[in-house]
Amino acid sequence: MKRENYLSWDEYFMGIAELSAKRSKDPSTQVGACIVSTDNKILSVGYNGMPKACSDDEFPWDRQGSNLETKYFFVCHAELNAILNFRGGTLEGSRLYATLFPCNECAKAIIQAGIKEIIYSCDKYASTDSVLASKMMFKAAGVKLTPYSSSGKDISISL
Repeated sequence: MKRENYLSWDEYFMGIAELSAKRSKDPSTQVGACIVSTDNKILSVGYNGMPKACSDDEFPWDRQGSNLETKYFFVCHAELNAILNFRGGTLEGSRLYATLFPCNECAKAIIQAGIKEIIYSCDKYASTDSVLASKMMFKAAGVKLTPYSSSGKDISISL
């Protein structure tokens, strides 16, 4: 029997990353990440948010203003959160699914963790120095970069 309504691994894991992004309280950019082993087991997930014990309601989410009035000094990115949320073994050789291409700071953590492939669904900051630096480091470290290609299936979940 041929099944046509199943999800590919990429669709499944990017779906997990997209669902994780919905946990973010960031009003402008919700980002999610899902780290997967070589045998397609979910190892960790993350989303962009404040560090543990730092209230999402007490720290700023603004994009404009002085450094201490904006989110940039406080928010932990989805990719870094997924790495930090991992609690066992090694991430060596794993894949990371991200809804947004990783910044240079996350790229360093990804490389240090031994993650070998990034599958990303959006690269809207491709021309920024941060992403250009990420791509330079990923290339030097041999990290494979794969743009996510949606099959166009309409997947909806009602909660």
